[in-house]
Amino acid sequence: MNRHQFQSVARQFRAGKLSIAEFTDLVIPVITVRSGSIDSGKLDALPRLPMRNIDSHKGHYGHVMVLAGSRGMAGAAALTAIAALRCGAGLVTVATARSVQDVVSGFHPAIMTIGLNEDTHGRISVESWKELSRKIPKADCLALGPGMGTSPELRNLVRDIFEIAPMPCVVDADGLNNLGHEVTRPKMACLRLLTPHPGELNRLIGETLNARDQQESAAIALAARLGSVVILKGHGSLVTDGHQSRRNGTGNPGMATAGSGDVLTGITAALIGQGLVPWDAAVLGCHVHGLAGDRAAGQFGLHAMIATDIIESIPFALQSSNTPNSLTH
Repeated sequence: MNRHQFQSVARQFRAGKLSIAEFTDLVIPVITVRSGSIDSGKLDALPRLPMRNIDSHKGHYGHVMVLAGSRGMAGAAALTAIAALRCGAGLVTVATARSVQDVVSGFHPAIMTIGLNEDTHGRISVESWKELSRKIPKADCLALGPGMGTSPELRNLVRDIFEIAPMPCVVDADGLNNLGHEVTRPKMACLRLLTPHPGELNRLIGETLNARDQQESAAIALAARLGSVVILKGHGSLVTDGHQSRRNGTGNPGMATAGSGDVLTGITAALIGQGLVPWDAAVLGCHVHGLAGDRAAGQFGLHAMIATDIIESIPFALQSSNTPNSLTH
C-alpha cells in the first residue's frame, strides 16, 4: 500500500466507514524473511505475551530500568518509560542525571526515578557507576541510551554495562552512539537487543552504507558478531539475530517524528520484562509499535501525529496483535 492509498483508507476509518478490524486488515501486512526468501506471514505467527494469573501483582510483570536522559533531553527518557508502562511493565524506574530527575518524574506519576551524578553539561557521569551497580541488578530489563548524550565517560560506562549487565538490555540512540564500532560481544550472549536506525548502524560498524540491502546485510553480520538481536529501523524494519531474520510490515511515514524510537525502546523493554526473550520481544514489539502508529495516523493523519499519540494507541495494538487478554487461575 502506498502513501496515497493509506491516506484514503485512513479517511474512511476516521469517517466511520471502516471498522477497526477492516482498517487493520487493509493496512497491516506481516512479512517474514528467512533463509534469504520473503514469505507472507500471519498474525497468529506473532509471539504472544503469557496470560496473566488472576492472583498477581506488579512484581510479576517486570521491573524495567531506563538509563537515559540528560539536560535538555528529559523527554526521551520519559517517553521510553511511559511506553514501557503502557505496554504492561509492572514497574519502571528511570535513572537519569540529577538535574532532570524531577522533570522526568513530572511526565507521569507512575514513573520512579533515581538521580545520578552528572558532568558540567548535565550528562550522567562515570561517578554514577557505584550507584548503578547497586540498582541495575534489581531490574528485569535495562533500556539504555535515549537522550543520554555522548562523552568519553559515557562511552566507558555504556560499554561496561553492555558487556557485564546480568539482565537483558535494549540499547538505542545514544546508547548505540556511545558503544561505537569497537564494541565486543557481551558476556551474557543473546541477551542484548540493539535498535539502530541506519545512521546509528553506520557508527556501530565504522563505515557508511547508503543502500538498504547493504545496511540489512551489515545488521545481520553485526547481530551474529555480538550474539545479539538487532532491529534495523526504517520502512519494513528488519529484525535479525544473525541466523534468522524477519521484516516488520506495520507502520507508516507519520512515525518519522521525534521520540518514536524511544517509544519502541520502551515497548520492547516491557515485553522482555514480562518474560519474552529478546527475539520475540523484537518481533512483537516492532509489530505493536507500527500498528500503534497506524492507529495514530488514522486518528491524526500522517503529518500531525506525534510520539505520545503512538503511546496512547499501544492498548489497541496489543489487543489487535493476537495477544491473549484472558486471565488464568
